[in-house]
Amino acid sequence: MTHTTRTTTEDVRTGRAAPRTARGRRVHRAWWVAAVAALAVMGAGAFATMPGLLVEPLHRDLGWSRGSIGLAVWVNMAASGLVAPFATALMGRFGLRRVAAGALAAVATGAALTTVMTQPWQLALYWGLLVGLGCGSVAMGFAAVVVERWFAARRGLVTGLLTAASVFGQFVFLPLLSWSIERYQWRPTTVTVALAALALVPLAGLLLRDHPADLGLRPYGAREYAPRPAPAPGAARHALRVLRSAARTRPFWLLAGTFAVCGASTNGIMWSGFVPAAHDHGMPPTVAASLLALIGIFNVAGTVVSGWLTDRHDPRLLLALYYGLRGVSLLLLPSLLGPEADWPLIVFVVFFGLLDVATVPPTIALSAVREIYGEGAGAVVFGWTLAFHQLGAGVMAFTGGVLRDALGSYDAAWIVSGALCGAAVPMALAIGGPARRAGSRP
Repeated sequence: MTHTTRTTTEDVRTGRAAPRTARGRRVHRAWWVAAVAALAVMGAGAFATMPGLLVEPLHRDLGWSRGSIGLAVWVNMAASGLVAPFATALMGRFGLRRVAAGALAAVATGAALTTVMTQPWQLALYWGLLVGLGCGSVAMGFAAVVVERWFAARRGLVTGLLTAASVFGQFVFLPLLSWSIERYQWRPTTVTVALAALALVPLAGLLLRDHPADLGLRPYGAREYAPRPAPAPGAARHALRVLRSAARTRPFWLLAGTFAVCGASTNGIMWSGFVPAAHDHGMPPTVAASLLALIGIFNVAGTVVSGWLTDRHDPRLLLALYYGLRGVSLLLLPSLLGPEADWPLIVFVVFFGLLDVATVPPTIALSAVREIYGEGAGAVVFGWTLAFHQLGAGVMAFTGGVLRDALGSYDAAWIVSGALCGAAVPMALAIGGPARRAGSRP
């Protein structure tokens, strides 16, 4: 027979015992919370990468220029990146459940309104701003809060699973969405996206909880009861204070600059431009989307290996190597595209996939140098560099569309992206390490 222990008000106040244990339960509630978080993160990944599939249909059906469509993609990426440093502050103030439900509702609203738009500025407002803010609010910062609050054990496992969910949403659903657009057109597919986001709202409301203490539970694997922390209304101000402090250092701007190049050469041109560029060369969109999904599969291996290397080698040298190799591959891509996925293009996909997210572990390591940014500021510094990543991605998405309209192909966009990666090599090497600090702005 299972006994349930109830706590008194004094127990809750002092945190001396858990009000209830998960003993006798098949699954700790933390795993249900993690499952809903995984669905939200997966959906955000899928919704964020869909604009690349809409470029050609919108250009064909509505007659909009690729530059105007690219501007909406820029708004989407910029909104997603800029909201990230503040999303966790909102979760501390209003709770996981409210923020997640509100973010998913924003995605559903933006996607639904997209189906009735008639002007390019509406795409920038609906899919750009609303979907961008929603996706940015339930990205990896949201996942990090779930892990921190609900898990005392298996944190690495759960973080890995939620990261995998993001990659799964970004790449595995792309061929399905591409097939749906080709078979049923873009409006029904966009309605499906809106309904999927809307279906997640009640799941977030019913299964998500802000903290184990709300249900009288310990975090998974915890021996001691953890009382719910008080709301932190000053978290947003703390994020801004960290930004002001970091902005006075030269390494921060070099790190932010390299990560902006990272965004421009991945999300900015690859995820928004690869499918329409391949279509220009006669490749079916479903095949091009499948190649992007293959890149996502190799992302996982590349990130794991990069993390292992970051523990053993200078992260600045790794970043320089990654950007140099990525730049060369992008310069070669125009000569590899064709109507079929031949083996040289497959080699590029595998190679690029290994390099794509490999920049994240060394960037996180360089964000956490306490001699430069201070103790405990690394996560916030990385959040701001992630914002620059998305800004760079948005600018490149817009630039790629403009170049395609002006020159009739994406070839120049690939060359510009490769050149930016080349410029990032000396920037990465110049980033200060633990023993170097630059007290002035560049």
